[in-house]
Amino acid sequence: MFNTLFTERELAEEAADRWWMFLVTGIGWLVFSLLVFQWDYTTVYAISILFGIVALVAGVNEFFQIIVSSTGWKIVHGILGVLYVIVGVWALVNPRSAFTTLAALVAFFLLFKGIFDLTVAFMTKDEFDLWWLQLVLGIVEILLAFWVSGSFRTSAIFLVAYVGIIALSRGITELFVAFKLRGLRKRLAMV
Repeated sequence: MFNTLFTERELAEEAADRWWMFLVTGIGWLVFSLLVFQWDYTTVYAISILFGIVALVAGVNEFFQIIVSSTGWKIVHGILGVLYVIVGVWALVNPRSAFTTLAALVAFFLLFKGIFDLTVAFMTKDEFDLWWLQLVLGIVEILLAFWVSGSFRTSAIFLVAYVGIIALSRGITELFVAFKLRGLRKRLAMV
């Protein structure tokens, strides 16, 4: 039992020491989302390739989060990472067919990420004062998932907006993780 507690503390300390990496990736996602909203993508290929790149980066980011997660969350981050990479590669390899199903994919990812953010918000409610921000983000992501799957599927402008929304929500989530880990680092230093 002592070994298990010692291992969990070491994992927590290692994760808390890497809080700044999530701050950097969160800022990177926010900058990327700003660029997405500023550019004018009007071709099927540009939108599919843009989405493919975002999905690949999101997958790599999920694998990155495995390092600072406990066993149960490692599995969730691993599954998310694999799904993001598969969809990203598919969008890059088949841009024409990816465009026709992009709204459904975006809706799926927003729904999955919204549920994930809701779960994390409730699980960390007692540990973090700002848990409700992640709860609000999860609710917004779920609402966007249903909006995306509606009648706006054929509009290229909305598909670009969805990719930007994914990047924006990912950046906000990364910032939440960074500040949660920073708070954990401060608490571990006091013990």
